[in-house]
Amino acid sequence: MTKVVSKSVVLTLACLFLGGCASQSVDRMRIKQAEKQPIAANNVKIYCSGAQSCEFERFDKQEIVNATTQRVNRDAIQKGYVHLVDNSFKDKGLYLTVPSTQAELVVRFYPISNKHAEVFHLIHNFKAKQNYTLKMYRKRFTTPGSLLSVSAPMPLCVDLLQAQKTIRRFCRPYDVLTGISEFVEQKI
Repeated sequence: MTKVVSKSVVLTLACLFLGGCASQSVDRMRIKQAEKQPIAANNVKIYCSGAQSCEFERFDKQEIVNATTQRVNRDAIQKGYVHLVDNSFKDKGLYLTVPSTQAELVVRFYPISNKHAEVFHLIHNFKAKQNYTLKMYRKRFTTPGSLLSVSAPMPLCVDLLQAQKTIRRFCRPYDVLTGISEFVEQKI
């Protein structure tokens, strides 16, 4: 009886694992099929980099990658918003091709591991025929300070690059008292 139960558990886990792989394969095939459609001349390309991985959660009201299932939204694929970088579906394997407009973009960055996401909201007027990259990094300080200030985590920053030039910068300093902070735009 225990052998039957253990075999059924192993079989169930194998099916779940293969089902997850199969769903990514289906998403990859749908994206490749949608990439064959012509891209509008006034669209922009948006990439993300710098973290262990990143996902585009939403462009305005259009969901791109579901936060719970981490599956690419079928409507976003059909609209031609989602593309594969180097035919890869792994971390940082997606980029967006979206209409040029002022829009809210929500990106989930995973700076350390895929278990904890830093959610970043950006409202920007995206200009036609431009490439944008959201790049996450930790801002390093070289100035000496007190033990308390030096022991706090370095601020987490996101740069918005347009054609390899930084046009906006947002940093989230660590608040020692509350442990909570928000991304704040900084001068460049």
